[in-house]
This record gives sequence, C-alpha cells and structure tokens, in this order.
Amino acid sequence: MKKLTVFTPAYNRADMLHTVYESLLSQTDTDFVWLVVDDGSSDDTWEVLNSFKGEGKLEMELIRQENGGKMRAHNTGVKHAKTELFVCLDSDDRFTKNTVSDILRQWEKVSSDPRIAGIVAHKGRDEEHILYDSVFPDVSEDTLSGLYRKGFNGETTLVYRTEVLMRYLFPEIPGEKYVPEDVVYDQIDREYRLSVLNRILTVCVLTDEGLTDRAAELREKNPTGWYIYYVNRSRNTGLSLLKIKYISHYLRFYPVADRSIKRENKLPLLTSLIGMPGALILILMGKR
Repeated sequence: MKKLTVFTPAYNRADMLHTVYESLLSQTDTDFVWLVVDDGSSDDTWEVLNSFKGEGKLEMELIRQENGGKMRAHNTGVKHAKTELFVCLDSDDRFTKNTVSDILRQWEKVSSDPRIAGIVAHKGRDEEHILYDSVFPDVSEDTLSGLYRKGFNGETTLVYRTEVLMRYLFPEIPGEKYVPEDVVYDQIDREYRLSVLNRILTVCVLTDEGLTDRAAELREKNPTGWYIYYVNRSRNTGLSLLKIKYISHYLRFYPVADRSIKRENKLPLLTSLIGMPGALILILMGKR
C-alpha cells in the first residue's frame, strides 16, 4: 500500500500533462499513486493519460467523468484515494524532485499527533524562489488561516490526511462548478492544525493576464459557492472591518444564492445590519 496519493484534476490539458508526468517520474521516492480525474475533456487528455499508464513507469489510477468543475473532480479523487495522505498537483504545475520524500519525511515526524491534519509547504516560481517571496512565520505548526493572520501572503502546497478530506468534501451545487477552496480549509482549521514545512514542494508559473476577468466570471457563474464562502467567513472572523466586508459581500450574494442553501446557512438579522452600508456600495458599484 502506497502512502501518498498525488491527485491531478485535468480538463483539456493534453498539451500540459507531460510536464506533470516527467516531474513525477523524476521523484527520488516512489511511494505514491498518481490519481488523475479527467473532468470531461474534449481534447486528447484521456488518450495521453492512458499512454502514460501504458508505459508502466508509475502506479496510476485514471477516472473519467462528466465535466463538473475542479471541486467535483477533487471530491471524486478523495473518494477513490486509498492512501493515508492526499496532495493536489494541478496540471500546469510540477513537483521538485524531492517533493514526495520531503512530504513523507516530515509526515513521519508528526503523524502520531491527532491534532495535525497534514502539512503546509511553499509553492515557488522555480525550485529556489518562493512565490511572492513570502515566507512562513517562525512556527512549527499552525492553522492555514493562522499563517495568513501572521502576515504570510503566498501560495501553499497542502497535504492532508485523506480521512480528514473525506469528512470535508466540497459542496456540489446544481448548476455551479466552483466553490472557493477556503470553504473546506476553514472548516478543517476549526478542528486541526498543519505541520509547517519551510520548503518549496510545487513549482508553478502564475500570470496576471485575465486574472480580474476570470475572478469576475467565477463570481458571476457561481453565486451560491461564493455565498457559502462569505457566510462562513462572516461567522469565523472577529468584529473588525474585515468582518464587515465579508458581511457586505454575503448580503450582495444573498438574493441570487440557491434557496435551499440559504435556508441552512444565513446570518442573524442583527449581524447582517452592520454590512448593509457596504452591500449598498457594492450594488452601486456593480460589484459582488
């Protein structure tokens, strides 16, 4: 039985998967399974994946499903994983050659502590330079949200116990394909902590091209997912300008969110009142 599942969601990524594959072939530790969910691709993604599997160089599990977005693909991956640990490697990223060995070495140190849900490590623009040059605070463990409150503002590689992720699957909302990842991570933070590994495990290239338009599109097409995010953030943030901001956005999404979700997830009226001026400003600016 392998220790780690490396999960990759893939949608029309036939031209990018070779980089992921090569980075996994170069790992110094092979104690992992590469689990790929083809999320309804219309290109040659499925054929490319099967060609990799046919080479027999990696232990692979391939799953094909109708297009439902990354969060549904993530849920499928978690449900099929048979290993103790689970990490996501996106189809446009790659691991450093020591990523698997670094994960397993760190896990051996902390796995006996039931409070630890997994490991948090850096992403880099290459193997030597951390994305945004933002390093972790000097702590051995913390919650993900705690790291950001302490001033960290970078990107993370997150490794979780598979059994924890099984308890906190992403909401699957009819007609929507996206839910902010923090919807799940915030829930895990309330019960668990993460072991901090001050290493770059994932190398990725980020670009600002189209980022604003992409964010606006995600919010427009997935209002209930964002509603859930803001109602949870409003509940979990202490009284502050940030809390008022979250409540304002919650109110902005309230009219267009799914009714059944709203019945089960809403803020008290008195709490909502403090966000109404901000919500009005958002409406006047045409923003959510």
